[in-house]
Amino acid sequence: MARQTRKRILDASLAMFNAQGEPNVTTNHIADELEISPGNLYYHFRNKDDIIEQLFGEYEQRIDAALAAPEGRLPGLEDVWLQLHLVFECIWDYRFLYRDLIDILSRNRRLRIRFARILKRADDRAHLVMRGLTQAGVMRASAAELDAAATNILVIATFWLNYASVRGEKDEHVAIRDGIVQVMMSLAPFLRDAERVHLNSLTRAYLD
Repeated sequence: MARQTRKRILDASLAMFNAQGEPNVTTNHIADELEISPGNLYYHFRNKDDIIEQLFGEYEQRIDAALAAPEGRLPGLEDVWLQLHLVFECIWDYRFLYRDLIDILSRNRRLRIRFARILKRADDRAHLVMRGLTQAGVMRASAAELDAAATNILVIATFWLNYASVRGEKDEHVAIRDGIVQVMMSLAPFLRDAERVHLNSLTRAYLD
């Protein structure tokens, strides 16, 4: 029963943080939403930052799984496409972390360190994928161009949904679709001719 209540608190907090913005939600709001006493909530979590840290742990597990590279072979364009789907869906599900990122990290040093480590892992894996695409003959690029492409992928993926929100895009699927296409098209100048044709075919099928 205690474990179930704990999960209900986390699920409700995530939904409320995403819908209303984390700064606008208090532990009393969460308790009211669940129709439990504040004391019951504090039995499971010390304070709101404790809830945020637990949600961050869930997010970190999902984003690490999404960033996993294919094993035993070099990546292809479809691998990058699928990986971007997983990353964007994770960011959407925990979008409050990105929308309120500066505020959350400014008051929680532990999360600031953990998020910096996630970005470092994401950067390392983006570079690994770029090198893999080059080794597989999918891309042709210099070392400096590969570095820039990997950084661009990371920046777009990290902040695209915030950008879409500021533009007024309310449809999750459209925002994710457009973000993935934006990342993939940023690779187009580096693709060999056959792979560029393949990318254009993938994009047309994806947008139809």
